[in-house]
Amino acid sequence: TEIRKVPITVLSRCQRFDLKRVDSEMLAAHFANIAEKEGAKADPGALALIARAADGSVRDGLSLLDQAIAHGQGQVDEALVRDMLGLADRVRTFDLFESVMKGEMAQALDLLGQSYASGADPAVVLEDMLELVHWLTRVKLAPQLAQAPGVAEAERVRGGSMASALSMASLTKAWQMLLKGLGETRNAPSPLSAAEMVLIRLAFAADLPNPADAVDAIRRNPPQAPSQGQPTPPPPGGGARAMAGGGASYESAPAPVAQARLPMPQSFAETVALFAERMEPVLHAHLQASVNLVHFEPGRIEINPMAHAPKDLANRAGSLLSEWTGKRWVVSISNKQGAETLRSQELEQVARQKADAARHPLVQAVLAAFPDASIEAVRAAPAPEAAPVSFDTLPDMPNQDEDL
Repeated sequence: TEIRKVPITVLSRCQRFDLKRVDSEMLAAHFANIAEKEGAKADPGALALIARAADGSVRDGLSLLDQAIAHGQGQVDEALVRDMLGLADRVRTFDLFESVMKGEMAQALDLLGQSYASGADPAVVLEDMLELVHWLTRVKLAPQLAQAPGVAEAERVRGGSMASALSMASLTKAWQMLLKGLGETRNAPSPLSAAEMVLIRLAFAADLPNPADAVDAIRRNPPQAPSQGQPTPPPPGGGARAMAGGGASYESAPAPVAQARLPMPQSFAETVALFAERMEPVLHAHLQASVNLVHFEPGRIEINPMAHAPKDLANRAGSLLSEWTGKRWVVSISNKQGAETLRSQELEQVARQKADAARHPLVQAVLAAFPDASIEAVRAAPAPEAAPVSFDTLPDMPNQDEDL
């Protein structure tokens, strides 16, 4: 019960008992005593796992111990408890974390796949890695913690070497990324895929220097400005691998290339067509069908936009035209009615062309012969090609010696 939720009037009339979590070592000793009285053989490593899973609760720990004794038929070992709780092997957790921090992702993904195949939940694997990072951080700050009685010899030796090899920045970064990735893995539709992506991010982030080292590297080796006409070659490799070992590589930005200025359009139709040429289909569609032109001259446009046109249409059009042409364009909004939209004008022109075509005698004859036919489009007929001149048909020319 959360004591803060109990009213003070009730607390004043009750006797209060505050229950605290029991230490894992005390729990493991208590479970060992119970297992001995029950006639079961329990390994110290198995009891430590049960005590850790109990999270300070004696009742939960006794329930787990009872299940382990029943599963093992009186023989409780570490492998049995790990399979029962869905935990990964402690040595495999060391191997996995070491592979990730070294950037050996093929081996790391293989170890994660083996843990998953043996029944370990990917989220539990990340929890084990979080616990390992926390323990390594404590060992780095207080090396005597590795000599505690409950620590196995393999963990003591390997954990001490890893704690001395990893920096505090790397450990804290790994803790933050694993903690964030744990929540993502629990909520992901595929926990295994999410856990793999967490390990990949952690592996590539492990190569990045901390901000202090990066600033120090810049101060020691300031980037040199490249000479005119000599581009800076790209660094060998990329990503986090290019910065391994705390160093940093720099690449000067290429000089901006001056874009060719477009000629000034001389009509509103040319201006709107310019947006289609410059791959601005949304603005081109609105300028063609959602704008009534009030006034146009090169560098200045007045429009009366319709209600469904974007609010920033005039500002965006003027900015792009100024950028493309190198001249200042002012696109303003007017309340005057203005001319029909370019789209309406195109439709009216198409309607006139169809009406003119319908009055042609040949078209009328076709429509009379095929009553269900209709005029869908009118296209200009191509100009007839000039007939080739045949020299065989030319009259014979008299020779120079003949008398004309």
